[in-house]
Amino acid sequence: MSNRLANETSPYLLQHKDNPVDWYPWGNEAFERAKREDKPIFLSIGYSACHWCHVLAHESFEDEEISDLLNKYYISIKVDKEERPDIDSVYMAVCQAFTGSGGWPTSIFMTADQKPFFAGTYFPKTSRGGMIGFRELLLAIHEKWVSDRDILIQQSHDIIKHLNRAENMSDAADIDLTHLAVKHYSRIYDEKHGGFGRAPKFPTPHNLLFLLDYYKRYKTDFCLNMAENTLLAMYRGGMFDHIGFGFCRYSTDRKFLVPHFEKMLYDNALLILAYCKAYTVTKKNIYLEVAEKTANYILREMTSAEGGFFSSQDADSEGEEGKYYLFTPTEIIEVLGQNNGKRFNRHFDITEGGNFEGKNIPNLLKSGDLDKTLEPFLSVLDNYRKKRYSLHRDEKILTSWNSLMIAAMCELYLVSKKEIFLSAAKNADSYIEKNLYDGDCLYVSFHLGKRGVRGFLDDYALYIFAKLSLYRAMLENKYLKCAESLCDKVISDFADDTGGFYMYGNGHEELILRPKETYDGAIPSGNSIMSYNLVRLSFLTDKEKYKNISERQIDFLTKNAVQYPTSHAMFLRALLEYTEPPMKITVVIDEQTDKSQIPLAFPTDAMAILLTQPTNEYSLKNNKTTYYVCRGHSCLPPTNVLNELI
Repeated sequence: MSNRLANETSPYLLQHKDNPVDWYPWGNEAFERAKREDKPIFLSIGYSACHWCHVLAHESFEDEEISDLLNKYYISIKVDKEERPDIDSVYMAVCQAFTGSGGWPTSIFMTADQKPFFAGTYFPKTSRGGMIGFRELLLAIHEKWVSDRDILIQQSHDIIKHLNRAENMSDAADIDLTHLAVKHYSRIYDEKHGGFGRAPKFPTPHNLLFLLDYYKRYKTDFCLNMAENTLLAMYRGGMFDHIGFGFCRYSTDRKFLVPHFEKMLYDNALLILAYCKAYTVTKKNIYLEVAEKTANYILREMTSAEGGFFSSQDADSEGEEGKYYLFTPTEIIEVLGQNNGKRFNRHFDITEGGNFEGKNIPNLLKSGDLDKTLEPFLSVLDNYRKKRYSLHRDEKILTSWNSLMIAAMCELYLVSKKEIFLSAAKNADSYIEKNLYDGDCLYVSFHLGKRGVRGFLDDYALYIFAKLSLYRAMLENKYLKCAESLCDKVISDFADDTGGFYMYGNGHEELILRPKETYDGAIPSGNSIMSYNLVRLSFLTDKEKYKNISERQIDFLTKNAVQYPTSHAMFLRALLEYTEPPMKITVVIDEQTDKSQIPLAFPTDAMAILLTQPTNEYSLKNNKTTYYVCRGHSCLPPTNVLNELI
């Protein structure tokens, strides 16, 4: 029989609906039963494409003995971190406080009033390799709950007190954070293999975007080299799917050869932005090609018929991680023929010995550039592997991740001039408008015809980011007006008077903590994105309220970022724009001008404003469309020919 999760819409929760565990979704029903029966709560947080979540489920949640223990001694709650980032944020902080690290699955033991007293991530079913087994852990915590509960309760009080303690923020008045960040990046940069630090290596494209922005401003070659070498290494290695395109989650080794094979929408969106930026800076076609291939993968595999973008593809096939993506030399020859197969194998490093568990991840680490004569074989092999194995796809539509992809598609349109990418961005925006936006209220997710909970800071911040990107691509004022309206909502519902924005707003469910995240993880934080949005809105609208709050947000984040500036890359991008604004082009059009063609004439890093009629400040010159170009507080004379000024 299915458990209570059968009525949920989250793909992750539905993966557990047939577990013998008596799962509850997060809600009062579970908490009230825990109080009534005087039991602790076991909270399990994960997501549908998470490999170790699957392992824990197969080993323990599908096991009758473990399920009996959970059902007898605990009330068990399952949460999808992608649908409830507020719960995930709170209890990830708890996990990190208890263990010094975090990750998914997140395993929390807590009281009926949501106060945690023990935390961890993955536990094997039985003890091994120095790790306590899940069975032993369940029995030990139950024994402690019965015999010495006061110690557990005291632990929960101590951890909440620790997490609620105000952080000591540094005075960064005399520190240039952007220069400091570059020094930090240079110290952890891997000159041999690209990327930063040792294994595992995550793409964190916002770091690369900052380095490219910094290079454009200061012409520091080392910053360009760090960004380019990393982008090329990620593309040439196994993190990029050379057969069907798109990027996997991260590299498990220093060389970017062996990925963690799940594909996430947000990674691919941010990487499209990074490769587009590299193309605009260097004009090297390889970066545009990678961005287009990645976008084409999204359009082919990750886009719904209604225009929304799906969340992820799983790492596992038939219970084995990466099985979908691996090849043997014999397979390639059987599909492509003797001569073509051997050429393909040599070029993509596919050997009898293999490079991953006896099989092969296609890569270009030894070959470098792609042999274009082999390109026609990629679709042949892609079709072959689709028939061979299947991949689970998480088809829920998330506002925040869709917003990132909208921004990415807009940027790709601006550098490629290909309408297909702008069309994809507009369709996804229409999907959000229809299904996830009600008046001034956003929602987190949409799946199986149902909305998720009300949106959090990241949803608003990233949707503003998307609206500003759509405005930049098309100069249609409705997008700018919507961005302003959403920004006003964030200021009224999420702002803290002491600075920054809370993760959840005034009308949300209250948790044991109210997070105010500033650091950038796999996705830039809502506070970082808001700093970028506010700086842009202050420049685009010249409104005093946005100027004032952007200054306050810059000050707040500067104090938070001074100890770890490399963890605040998106904010550093905003800081660069704030201290040296980009070119601003104000266009006043006459009645004969086709405004849809105007943006294509702009430099990709310029900010543009479109006025459909002249004003006292911006008049028509010679009764023709007129361009006003300014940078900072300096402006050039108005002109009818933009190229004269550019």
